[in-house]
Amino acid sequence: MKMSEDNDNVDRVDSENCKPDKMFTLKKWNAVAMWSWDVECDTCAICRVQVMDACLRCQAESKKDYYGKQDCVVVWGECNHSFHYCCVSLWVKQNNRCPLCQQEWSIQRMGK
Repeated sequence: MKMSEDNDNVDRVDSENCKPDKMFTLKKWNAVAMWSWDVECDTCAICRVQVMDACLRCQAESKKDYYGKQDCVVVWGECNHSFHYCCVSLWVKQNNRCPLCQQEWSIQRMGK
């Protein structure tokens, strides 16, 4: 009989020391992120459209890449100004200088 009383005491102590149920349960979580190009100005100075969007010419011609998105490449000059490749290639045919700073135009890098 003594052993039974000890078990009852242990049960009582355990039930008193138990942590309460969770206050809430997280059922769904949506993460949101923002990004932008690492440039001073994120607008193409030639067509006045943001460099992350397709230029006016590509929008009009509905050029699409493999994934169905509009295909318009961004190009950075040595002066770190960025433009749509379509826009700056036409510009350079007439004047081989950056439209913003008038430095001699040479491509630093290209990307999407």
